[in-house]
Amino acid sequence: MKFFFPDSQDLVDPSFDYITEKRSDTRIRQRDDLYAHEIFKTPPYDGMLVSKAIVEGAGGTSGRYTLGQQRRFTVQGVREFLRLPHHLEIMGDCGAFTYVNEPEPPVTIEEVARFYDECGFDSGASIDHVILDYNPAWDSSLPGMDPVPEAVRKRQEITIQLARDFLKHCRKENFRFEPLGVAQGWSPKSYATSVSALQKMGYKYIALGGMVPLKSPEIMQVLNAVSPRRKPETRLHLFGVTRLDHVNRFREHGVISFDSTSPLRQAFKEDKDNYYGKERTYVAIRVPQVDVNVKLKNKIMSGEVRQEEAFRLERECMEGLRQFDSRRFPRKDLIDLLIQYQSLFGSAKNYAEAYEETLRDRPWKDCECAVCQELGINVIIFRGAERNRRRGFHNVYVTYERLKKIRRQKIKT
Repeated sequence: MKFFFPDSQDLVDPSFDYITEKRSDTRIRQRDDLYAHEIFKTPPYDGMLVSKAIVEGAGGTSGRYTLGQQRRFTVQGVREFLRLPHHLEIMGDCGAFTYVNEPEPPVTIEEVARFYDECGFDSGASIDHVILDYNPAWDSSLPGMDPVPEAVRKRQEITIQLARDFLKHCRKENFRFEPLGVAQGWSPKSYATSVSALQKMGYKYIALGGMVPLKSPEIMQVLNAVSPRRKPETRLHLFGVTRLDHVNRFREHGVISFDSTSPLRQAFKEDKDNYYGKERTYVAIRVPQVDVNVKLKNKIMSGEVRQEEAFRLERECMEGLRQFDSRRFPRKDLIDLLIQYQSLFGSAKNYAEAYEETLRDRPWKDCECAVCQELGINVIIFRGAERNRRRGFHNVYVTYERLKKIRRQKIKT
């Protein structure tokens, strides 16, 4: 089972100083900043997924890459641009969620295939149109009744036809990358129908799209329906899914790979589960910057909060955390200080109990990853992109280590 990490221009600045919170004046982001696979001795994934929409934009949205970066990406190729080791695989897709509200995908087969080929991808996904509706009950409708909305069926038809044309074009041009057919559905049976159609065209590597909002039991329902139709040589990929508890069951149904940004995003997008420990997840300690936090800035401008008081508490929280890490500041006093500062910026949630667990267990002390070894307690502080993104890299590392453990256990059995 392989784990692909989606690229979203997530890099960290090695010159960042955690005390002064300043960077090198000579820093150039693309040249000096580091990807996750450059932080650790061994890359924390088997490959990377790069969406055309992230690089170039789609459907009226701009990509994450500047025009200069787009040019270098095309000239250098994806592997050199991302500075990827040669053993890592590179998968490409269209980034269908960026144009989900469009009536049809705003990209052409020729554009997508040329992007994959010229940039040196190992595999490239056909153009798909995401189906957001999922209703297993539609599979058991009465004869003569069709509860599936026409717009939903249309999206599957578009996806299948584009996959057919994409494969024909790839064969005609004899591209170097492996075509990856994308299946979209609204129920277990509709996914199975899509997979059957893709296999009939000649696809041997098929990705199941639209899986992100589905719960694990729903994903298993889909795989249970697909399995009887799947040929032994057909390999499956799951787009946007990280369910390590189900990896072995996924594998039994022919799944050989998946991708997800969840470990990274949870570091700074969730109220909890920000830091992956060995046995459980932890809440990160929130110490927002006075001059960046919008709520706090508004309160200061309205006169509700004194700016001097806000800066004082911010400094004391940061210093208290540093002293706590060297066991020179009592845990209870630190939590009281953090909650006092929290009351200024108006967080709706009281984190006192969660902070008690995080600071009591000190999970960063037990982690051997390069991020925790370098940052110490800074990895658990919810504050700014440099700390938050590094915590995300730690989560990706932990996810991959768990996956490798599952793989080793499978080999032994």
